[in-house]
Amino acid sequence: MSGVFISFEGGEGSGKTTIASMIKEALTKEGYHVALTREPGGVEIAEKIRDIIHDVKYTNMDRKTEALLYAASRRQHLVEKVIPALEKGYIVICDRYVDSSMVYQGIARGIGIDEVYQMNLFATENILPKRTIFFDILPEDGLQRVYANKDREVNRLDLENIDFHRKVYQGYLTLCDKFPERIVKIDASQDVNQVFNQVLSRIQEIL
Repeated sequence: MSGVFISFEGGEGSGKTTIASMIKEALTKEGYHVALTREPGGVEIAEKIRDIIHDVKYTNMDRKTEALLYAASRRQHLVEKVIPALEKGYIVICDRYVDSSMVYQGIARGIGIDEVYQMNLFATENILPKRTIFFDILPEDGLQRVYANKDREVNRLDLENIDFHRKVYQGYLTLCDKFPERIVKIDASQDVNQVFNQVLSRIQEIL
């Protein structure tokens, strides 16, 4: 595959979705072909799974069911959208990927980071991003942004208590140490233009 696979990661309200759109616009102006997508979702079947995962009615969902649904959604999205775009030479920017499952289900839900990692390596056939940008912001600050943004989708994970989101944050820091060759950390508490410029610089390093 001749394209470049990049993922954006972070807790709720980290700003990664906003920056992803800005990065796509900037790279497109530079002449690159860019595909911007998200997980869970990105294609019809995966979006249907997203609806189930995020539905606030399903607070009783078993943690392993949740992890398997994410992996199933990821598989369909990968084979239907990500791989074809990479084969065409596109830069693919994915809003969340395997790392989200490792921290949300592996660490915060307590399934185990290695167990979730192996499950997702099976689902993705070992396809990982060339670079992952972690949007580093304290969970309290991120959630404050979520509640302040009336237009943002409020999902089942937003309803978790603060201890859950702190575990997610610590999980991301663990992954930064575990995969330093792939994951780079950006201070997401900065002004949006500062974050954008730093993210763009770290992406341009691998193009």
